[in-house]
Amino acid sequence: MQITPVIAIHLAAALAAVAIGPIALWARQGATQRPRLHRAAGYAWVTLMVATAVSALFITGGPGPRWGSFGLIHLLIPVTLGMLAMAFVFLARRNIVGHRKMMQRTYIGACVVAGGFTLLPDRFLGHTVWSALGLI
Repeated sequence: MQITPVIAIHLAAALAAVAIGPIALWARQGATQRPRLHRAAGYAWVTLMVATAVSALFITGGPGPRWGSFGLIHLLIPVTLGMLAMAFVFLARRNIVGHRKMMQRTYIGACVVAGGFTLLPDRFLGHTVWSALGLI
């Protein structure tokens, strides 16, 4: 498999989201809060997550069980979009604790856990990384 434009968009958005997410989360922590930074990084992160999820619709699934061109990892698309929507519902209802927990869970689930799965040797990115390091 080669890097297609859709995979490039997906990869760039996902990597940027992994990098920007902690900034958005950190900007509202501790004694010194930075609401402008939090809001700017948060909107950028949400935009990148939506781009990542939507672009994933156009990428065929890897090995394993499939439903048409979708693999199991595609189940994360509606979960991610739903969690982002719920975070904004919490925000609209002024439930800051619910908003914070939903965004933290979305970052952990969509960026850290799903990102970890992409590094498995049978996945495209994992195979590319591990073979470049000479480990497979």
